[in-house]
Amino acid sequence: MQPIVHLAVGYLCYAGYVRWSEGTPPGERATVVAAVGTALPDLLDKPPWLLGLTVGRTIGHSLLFAVPLVLAGWLLARSSGRPSLGIAFAIGVASHLATDVPWHVIAGDYDELGFLLWPITPMPPYSGTKPLATVGGVEVTTLWLEAVILVAGAALWWVDGRPGLEPSRQRSDG
Repeated sequence: MQPIVHLAVGYLCYAGYVRWSEGTPPGERATVVAAVGTALPDLLDKPPWLLGLTVGRTIGHSLLFAVPLVLAGWLLARSSGRPSLGIAFAIGVASHLATDVPWHVIAGDYDELGFLLWPITPMPPYSGTKPLATVGGVEVTTLWLEAVILVAGAALWWVDGRPGLEPSRQRSDG
């Protein structure tokens, strides 16, 4: 999944949780924390890949790293009296890892799921965009579904008042 789409999924998941638990749109600070959690796996793993190293999903995408990280984040947020930030971070990280799984399952590329338990399981090469079907002679790929998800996430974020921008606006104003 493309990094920007992970942000949309993370927002959809976090906004859904906040609406379910509080009945309101997400707040500013927690939205930023959820976005950081959502982006973190790619922020950790993509720079070496962009430099030409044969990795794309290692520590940042491994449950062996993510679970302790999420627990540490939740404990830190709880000890500072802001448990909702720990929940936002957990939803962000979990949504990223969870949405990297379906494309491999749909395509039958189960061996590519080795990233979930890296370094215990080998890191297979990542094959990227997956074909889903051919409709009217046009190949429909995972990118099509990602585009729909991106639009849905951006639309909800817009309707919610674009939470997460206010802290940067406040910094630039003062």
